[in-house]
Amino acid sequence: MRFLLKIIVNAVALWLTTLIVAGVSVEPYEDTTIGWVLTYLLVALIFGLVNGIIGTVLHIIAFPLYVLTLGLLALIVNGLLFLLVGWISGLMGFGLVVDGFWWGVLGAIVVAIIAWILGLILRPVTRD
Repeated sequence: MRFLLKIIVNAVALWLTTLIVAGVSVEPYEDTTIGWVLTYLLVALIFGLVNGIIGTVLHIIAFPLYVLTLGLLALIVNGLLFLLVGWISGLMGFGLVVDGFWWGVLGAIVVAIIAWILGLILRPVTRD
């Protein structure tokens, strides 16, 4: 239940990010309502897997650099992971489209803030 709710929260955060950030968009699987929803859910799933697997490894390896840069390197790493999600979903023929590196950094920041806010709102629902 929690995993599914996190995917939905990330999908909503991605959708809101595409509305806010001009350099981030989504190319749908199919131009229907269900196609758009499935596209956002699949991109959110890819986003979660990339952040969960590759992101965790990168954060552990780069920890000394995070300390030296006072955490600013995390913005760069998250932007690169956001670009990676766009590349992986693009290989499938649909998904996240990021216009450049700095749009990726801004998109990653906006997604993180929106997902955090939605997580705070839905926290009572996720308690077991």
